[in-house]
Amino acid sequence: MNDKIRVGLIYGGKSGEHEVSLQTALAVIKAFDMNKYEVHPFYITKQGEWRSGPMLTGPAESVAALTFEPGGAEDSGFALQPFFRSAEPPAQATISSVTNGEAAPSAPFDVVFPLLHGTFGEDGTIQGLLEMANMAYVGTGVLASSVGMDKVMMKRVFAQEGLPQCVFRHFTKTQWEKDKSFFLMEIEIVIGYPCFVKPANLGSSVGINKARNRDELMHAIDEAFRYDRKVIVEEFINARELEVAVLGNDEPEASVVGEVVSSNEFYDYKAKYIDGKSSMIIPAEVPEELSEQIRELAVRAFLAIDGSGLSRVDFFLRKEDNRIFINEINTMPGFTPFSMYPLLWKESGKPYAELLDHLIQLALQRHAEKQRLHYSFDL
Repeated sequence: MNDKIRVGLIYGGKSGEHEVSLQTALAVIKAFDMNKYEVHPFYITKQGEWRSGPMLTGPAESVAALTFEPGGAEDSGFALQPFFRSAEPPAQATISSVTNGEAAPSAPFDVVFPLLHGTFGEDGTIQGLLEMANMAYVGTGVLASSVGMDKVMMKRVFAQEGLPQCVFRHFTKTQWEKDKSFFLMEIEIVIGYPCFVKPANLGSSVGINKARNRDELMHAIDEAFRYDRKVIVEEFINARELEVAVLGNDEPEASVVGEVVSSNEFYDYKAKYIDGKSSMIIPAEVPEELSEQIRELAVRAFLAIDGSGLSRVDFFLRKEDNRIFINEINTMPGFTPFSMYPLLWKESGKPYAELLDHLIQLALQRHAEKQRLHYSFDL
């Protein structure tokens, strides 16, 4: 009898963070205890083509080994098909039978781990697919993923929760083209210079620019619209950048606080992934009282979007008065052993392999709870 947990690992994807996802997948595969897990890899190309590989019996040697050729010896066929082989729930499913594991629908995997960053990965789309397939999966659900990805919706939810934020304005491309003069005047009066311009839906600081005058603002807005139909403009805060890792479902816990010291003027894509000169200070050198406030705010943000599994919450700590502002929540943060999220948990007493185990268990627990709700009546 095979007692291993069957894990479907999905990585790659159509977003601009494709390569980051591959590095994450390589790190996760190397960390999995193959005595506990049966790992099945699924690679999504930049064009959105799904390719499946053979079950892994050990760590992959390189990223190249995870990018299967179509129709090759590694490609096991139409990769989406295994996700939709679940049996129909039995006619007499009840809450007791599902709870006891007697009548739960069968599935090709016990749990899916979507290691996809950015668009089509942490925006609710892959999560919706897995929900339709009635499969357990690691990370936040459809709602939390989509809200966390859309900076405008995220900020609205945070405002409702009463979380402290910087001043911002937003508009769609259609609104901008209809009334540029109004939005320019509003930004200059309410926000002022310098300010930051961002696409509403994108990760890894892609398309973000700092504007110091009207010409730079116009250019930054045009640049942001290359990536999304909706743009957000935020006030500049002279601040330290602090981050907290959150782990859990209905009763999440927060890690120690970490600090990012950027090699660039701000923590953009180049500073994150290219020049290798940015540094992380874990734990951050902040007073204990402030640290506790930030950790509490991180949990509140996670619960506000109805998070589950994992998220990283980013903050600004204004230098002039140590006032805290929440920046954003990332529902599928970087997950290599050198990324902030696992490093924060390592410092908090939960090493990488143990963190993976915990996330798998959280996914299985959440799915079991859904089954109890869905099949707690006679069908």
